[in-house]
Amino acid sequence: MTQPVRIPADVDRDDTVLANLTARQLMILAVTGIVLYRAWSLTHAFVPLPVFLIPAVPIAAVAAFVALGRRDGLPLDRLILAALRQRITPRYQVAAPEGIHPAPAWLARQVTAGEEQQAATAVSPAALRLPAEGVTETGVIDLGTDGVVAVAVCSTVNFALRTPTEQDSLVTAFGRYMHSLTAPVQILIRAERLDLSAQIAELHAHAPSLPHPALETAAREHADYLAHLGRTTDLLRRQVLLVLREPLGATAPVDGLGGASPLAAFNRRRSAQQPTPADDAARRAAEARLVRRLGEAVELLGPIGIIVTPLDPGQATAVLAAACNPDSLLPPSSALAGADDVITTATAGEESWSSSNAGAQADQPVAGAHDWPGEDDTEGSWFDHFEGGPAA
Repeated sequence: MTQPVRIPADVDRDDTVLANLTARQLMILAVTGIVLYRAWSLTHAFVPLPVFLIPAVPIAAVAAFVALGRRDGLPLDRLILAALRQRITPRYQVAAPEGIHPAPAWLARQVTAGEEQQAATAVSPAALRLPAEGVTETGVIDLGTDGVVAVAVCSTVNFALRTPTEQDSLVTAFGRYMHSLTAPVQILIRAERLDLSAQIAELHAHAPSLPHPALETAAREHADYLAHLGRTTDLLRRQVLLVLREPLGATAPVDGLGGASPLAAFNRRRSAQQPTPADDAARRAAEARLVRRLGEAVELLGPIGIIVTPLDPGQATAVLAAACNPDSLLPPSSALAGADDVITTATAGEESWSSSNAGAQADQPVAGAHDWPGEDDTEGSWFDHFEGGPAA
């Protein structure tokens, strides 16, 4: 008969081995102690103990501080390794999968002597290597030899306002989904800045068409309140993402308890060190498994009020872009052009502006295919603004 097992709230906490210390902490302390003991055994014949303790005590204190200290919930040794990795990583990285190409000859000839000196001291850019190689037309993220990933956005359920009976049913239904998992799943809760400009513009646009003046006044006041709220506070919104990953190969064998066996994990690491190019059939099979798993999530989470919606290619690209550059002033959108896209046509707003101003500017000199609106777009084209005014 099975017995319930209590799972700690902090499931990511490392297991302790001895004296409430983890294996990593014991390794740091043991290596430091062995090194100090070895140094004392080699120098005790001609170095007095007080003299040896002068450098040994600070070294032991630093090792204990690194092994036992924590900052923002992370061990100090991991923070130090992350800082070293960030320090040796090139500061300037660009999206260039094919590699960094030299500047064209016509551009290199424009560089002056002072700029050459600055370029010599500047850090040269390096190619940005991301785990994701691209997003397919079905919204699946391609990880190359590491497999494929599907991302879906999930709605939330207010658990605190439910009765104890409803809470038990929610936990039971969610546990049923957790027990059905046979492959890695990540539940990601991300926070991003909330932009209310679209809602404010919509309120101002629809306010004059309201049937009563009081409603129009209320709509404008609400729009002003939202604008004031956006200027004075940092508005954030949370998004719950369900990330499903599927390897290209067959599923690894599991042991009798349902988990991956140590031998299978060792063989998987060895095969990952020597990746082989996957054929299209394996990739299609992995995508089919992702579709089946997404369907299972929709069926099992739907009855408890959690709506699972897979992301389309544009939305998946926007999520990846926001994760790589969360503090960008320009919010990522599926309507933005990619890094390798060539823009050859005008947007809808520019075309409508050109057609509406064609008659007003028919007698002005034209310097290009269409005029660009400036601060005073009734006085001439953009060529006039750069040349100092309309031609005589």
